[in-house]
Amino acid sequence: MKKFLTAALMLGAASAAQAAAILDNGTIMIGVGDYGQLNVSGGPSSPVEGTTAVGLRDLRTGYEATSHGCQCEGWGVSVNGLSGGANNSTDGSPFGALSLSSFSFGGTGTSPFSAGSNATSVTTLGGALRITHTFTPSVNSNLFQVNVNIENISGEATTNLLYRRAFDWDIEPTAFNEYSTIQGTALAANVILANDNGFCSSNPLAGCSGSFSGDFIDAGPTDHGAVFGFDFGALAAGGSYSFNIYYGAAPTEAAALSSLGAVGGQIYSFGQASNDRTGGNGSTFIFGFDGVGGVVVNPGVPEPGIWAQLIVGFGLAGVAARRRRRATVAA
Repeated sequence: MKKFLTAALMLGAASAAQAAAILDNGTIMIGVGDYGQLNVSGGPSSPVEGTTAVGLRDLRTGYEATSHGCQCEGWGVSVNGLSGGANNSTDGSPFGALSLSSFSFGGTGTSPFSAGSNATSVTTLGGALRITHTFTPSVNSNLFQVNVNIENISGEATTNLLYRRAFDWDIEPTAFNEYSTIQGTALAANVILANDNGFCSSNPLAGCSGSFSGDFIDAGPTDHGAVFGFDFGALAAGGSYSFNIYYGAAPTEAAALSSLGAVGGQIYSFGQASNDRTGGNGSTFIFGFDGVGGVVVNPGVPEPGIWAQLIVGFGLAGVAARRRRRATVAA
């Protein structure tokens, strides 16, 4: 059956009825649900925990990073008080006012478990928004790129366009016990939420607090993750806003930074197993964004150097501005 499916995909077939697709670029494997959330079943057995569910996997080591236990990876969007999204464990897929328009996949994966190398999910939020998540291999082999395009289909200008993405790190070989890092948010104009609570609701209108917030380095080891919330402001009738998400892994922390710098990544979370805090021996997993009003990652600056750069080089203006934005949203 799988051989037949793979052959059909290689001929350019796509299925709007397919509920999920496992994709790979030869280095990274991801499992994509039809609403654009991660974590699906039917992949290869991971080397430590033996899971066949795939969220984010490094094919060089075989390590799985997110599908163990709570499959809490997903997203939500809100505009003018209307909200919806998809997160298999935390909220449900879908939740709120979100509905599926189409899901398709294609291309050629290298693994016999893969349905291809790219996928597109198109959803709508009531009659207000059309949200398209397009998953493709990045120009950097350590990353998958997800272009998110949010279009105003309401016929009227809207305000306060919000998007949230949550990610629970569960990284082998020490699943449920990892280090989490977040960097770049202090200088990112659209960021209104960033913390280590990957179990937070993906609904942008829901409260969300974590043990560590803003920019931090190597929090843990414990069972946690990363969540980012964005305010993209007003959207004219017929207008759209696009940004990119990056999922991936690299053999070292330095290689992970280099990969993000190569694609213009602006903010990110790194997840590392509890036996690999410095990211020098195994898989440093990557969850990043661009197009969110930030500064491109400098691949030549290690994590502690980035932190010093934010505090000393740029001062506290960005931090204060972010706090003001968060206070406004909370009010």
